[in-house]
Amino acid sequence: MTQVQLQQLQKHLWNIANDLRGKMGADEFRDYILGFIFYKYLSEKAIAFANELLKDEGVAEQYQQLDENNPDHVELIKGIKENSVEEVGYALAPKQLFHTIAERGRQGEFVLDELSNTLRAIERSTLGAESEDDFANLFEDLDLNSTKLGNNANDRNELVSKVLTHLDNIDFDLNNSESDVLGDAYEYLIGEFASGAGKKAGEFYTPQTVSTLLAKIVTQGKERLRSVYDPTCGSGSLLLRVKREVQDVDMIFGQEMNRTTYNLARMNMILHDVHFAKFDIKQEDTLERPQHREQRFEAVVANPPFSANWSADPIFLQDERFSRFAKLAPSSKADMAFVQHMLHQLDENGTMAVVLPHGVLFRGSSEGVIRQYLIEKLNVIDTVIGLPANIFYGTSIPTCILVLKKDRKNTGDILFIDASNDFEKQKNQNKLLPEHIENIIAAYENRQDIEKYAHVATLQEVKDNDYNLNIPRYVDTFEAEAEIDLDAIAQQLQQLEKDSQKTDAVIAEFCKALGIASPFAEVK
Repeated sequence: MTQVQLQQLQKHLWNIANDLRGKMGADEFRDYILGFIFYKYLSEKAIAFANELLKDEGVAEQYQQLDENNPDHVELIKGIKENSVEEVGYALAPKQLFHTIAERGRQGEFVLDELSNTLRAIERSTLGAESEDDFANLFEDLDLNSTKLGNNANDRNELVSKVLTHLDNIDFDLNNSESDVLGDAYEYLIGEFASGAGKKAGEFYTPQTVSTLLAKIVTQGKERLRSVYDPTCGSGSLLLRVKREVQDVDMIFGQEMNRTTYNLARMNMILHDVHFAKFDIKQEDTLERPQHREQRFEAVVANPPFSANWSADPIFLQDERFSRFAKLAPSSKADMAFVQHMLHQLDENGTMAVVLPHGVLFRGSSEGVIRQYLIEKLNVIDTVIGLPANIFYGTSIPTCILVLKKDRKNTGDILFIDASNDFEKQKNQNKLLPEHIENIIAAYENRQDIEKYAHVATLQEVKDNDYNLNIPRYVDTFEAEAEIDLDAIAQQLQQLEKDSQKTDAVIAEFCKALGIASPFAEVK
């Protein structure tokens, strides 16, 4: 599929979402359309897997043609379902396939009950299997009895049938192993829903360009990763972006507090063909109840909620993530708490990159103490990158990226990059372009002073600034105004005065000819 075709497909999907959601909020309809797309993916993948087995067995029929009421097919279907659970993590019966139900809806049949049972059957098929945790309650946000879909069952059935029919007509090209059409389309929809979801969007989506930048930073010089971790993973887009930057990632880890978003992240992994055994995403509050505490990761990335609230309970001073700092981040600003948590989870030879509000660079009190400890005692802050304002959904504040490493090569300095002016203005949002990302990565890799853009500051320089990391202290972007030629200005004023006198004289002549008094003083 060409890029143009992909863009057309993405637009088509967005139009379906817009046309069919009616009065329902975009954020609410998101769960339905993405859930149905995911169901279509599972269905088509199940068909492809089953047909390969049937081919190997020399069976002429396709899986979708098998009939559970036919005695000759019963054992065949049972065997395929068992193999499917073991290999791809779940199972679907022929009557539960997306096209089968979509076609029934197209014919005007009532399919809501069958569809609801099918989605639950997918979850139940994994019980006792290795994939159980990854599929548990995956479709719980698809309430097909919700009045949001219609005031009565028939209205709801009509709307859902329309969505299924539209999606059934789309070829996602799943047989092409080289393409990721469905995954890209899914990501596109997540981004589109995020842009219209206001402040809530930041909870589940990091703009693709920012994800790409973080991914390039943590994978610098590497072709594969043993592990990558995101403690506030949202829809999982950032984790997947890291996976794209290298040839392979052995294991993907994430944690997400919001239940709906957690489900979205698991779907996103599976849609991007990440095998259920190669990702481990948990649902819990990361700061209060971390789920991967004892593990260490080669790459750690995050875009935590900016200045979020947390308990800051004094008991956390006994927690190994925070204890050595002797201070906790304030309860109204959890930014530094996320940094401390991520550093704890970082492997000795790993790299972490986290998006934060600018305040973490200079705020005092407990945050200042933590920042000084990170620089002076641990010497783990490697790079500070200033990003443009208004590039995140739901907030216009300027942000930065902190890059931390436990085993730093450049132990005597910290690199500062000011990319705050590198953006293209698009409607209400600023956007990093590929060339902006290239400039940042080049500066990050080369680690040299660049006038008005980058500065390698010695640790002594940072100490002299009282461990304040505010970028303007290190990168001077001041543009001096052009000198004013006062003589030239004086000459221009004199010429204007002469021209004015000439104009007054002309007007005075007209007044004299008309026999009226001149509005100006006598012109000599």
